[in-house]
Amino acid sequence: MNSDPQNEVSPQTLERVYQPLTRRSFLKGAAGAAAGLVGLGAALSPLLELERGELTLDELLQKRYLELTPEELQRILKALEDKCERERGVRPTLLDRKPLPGVEFGYALNLTRCIGCRKCAYACLKENNQSRESADDIEMSYIRVLELEKGAINLETSSLYYHPATVPEPGKYYMPVQCQQCRQSPCTKVCPVRATWPEPDGVIVVDYNWCIGCRYCMAACPYDARRFNYKKPTLPPAEINPRQNYLSNRLRRQGVVEKCTFCLQRSRAGKYPACLEVCPTGARVFGNLNDPQSEIRYVLDHKRVYILKEEVGTLPRFYYFFDK
Repeated sequence: MNSDPQNEVSPQTLERVYQPLTRRSFLKGAAGAAAGLVGLGAALSPLLELERGELTLDELLQKRYLELTPEELQRILKALEDKCERERGVRPTLLDRKPLPGVEFGYALNLTRCIGCRKCAYACLKENNQSRESADDIEMSYIRVLELEKGAINLETSSLYYHPATVPEPGKYYMPVQCQQCRQSPCTKVCPVRATWPEPDGVIVVDYNWCIGCRYCMAACPYDARRFNYKKPTLPPAEINPRQNYLSNRLRRQGVVEKCTFCLQRSRAGKYPACLEVCPTGARVFGNLNDPQSEIRYVLDHKRVYILKEEVGTLPRFYYFFDK
C-alpha cells in the first residue's frame, strides 16, 4: 500500500526527534514536566555549582569527552592542572591515557587467599585521590571487603563492618567487591547525558565534567560499585596523588559519581592496579583477556571461576575462584 505523502515525516524531522540526548539538551529540557522532579534537580545541579564557584563557565559548557579535539583536550588538561595548583597548592601531571590496542582487561580474585585486611581498599583511596576524613576512612573506597560465613556465597548475610586487625576470623572468609566492568553494563545504559561509557579495553569510565549527579547509574548497578560525592571531597594537599588521568583519578567535585577504573592511569601504562600491588597474599590476578599467556587467562583456563549475580546477565570481567 502506498503511503500518503502528506503524512510522511521528513528526514530532518526524524533527525531532530531521534537525536542523541546531550548534557546541554538535558539541561534545556529539564525545566519541562517530562524530566520530572528528580531529573530537574539533577540537571540544575551544575548551575548551582557554577554559582558556588565550584564549576567554571568553561567547564559547564565543555563538550563531551568523546567529542573533544586533541587541542581542546590539551587546553582542558592544562586548565585542570592550573585549578588544582591554585586551589590546593599542588601541581599535578594530568594525562589522557588511551586504551591499548588489542587489550581487554580482566581481574580475578582468589577467595582462598584473601584475608580481609583491607589493604587493597586503603591503597585504592590513596592512588585514586578519593575523599576521606582520616587515613582509615573507607566510606568512598571503590572496594568493599565483605566478611562471609564459610561454606556459602551469600551476600545478603555478609558484613561490611568488621575489625580488620583481627582477620582472618575462624569460620569466615572475605570477598572484596568493586566495579565488575560488565560487558552488559546497566549503569551506562541509564545515564541521561551519556556521561559514562565502556572503553575499548573494557574499562567503564565517567566524564566528571558531564556527570549531573542524578545517580541513576548507582541505582542500576547490581554490585553497589559506584560512589557519590554528597559533600565537597576532603583530601589534604599532602596526600594528593599528582600522577593523574582525565578519566580516572583526577580530583572530583561535589555532586558527581565516581568508580573503579582498574587504575587505568596505571594499567594503560603497563603497571598493575594499586590494589593488586599491595595485596600481601597474592590473592589478586590482573591482565589482558586477549593474551593466551597472561596470568588472568591462566586462571580462566585452569580454575573454576565464579561471577557475582550471574542471573542478572551483566557478563562481568571480574572473576572469583578458590584454590580447592
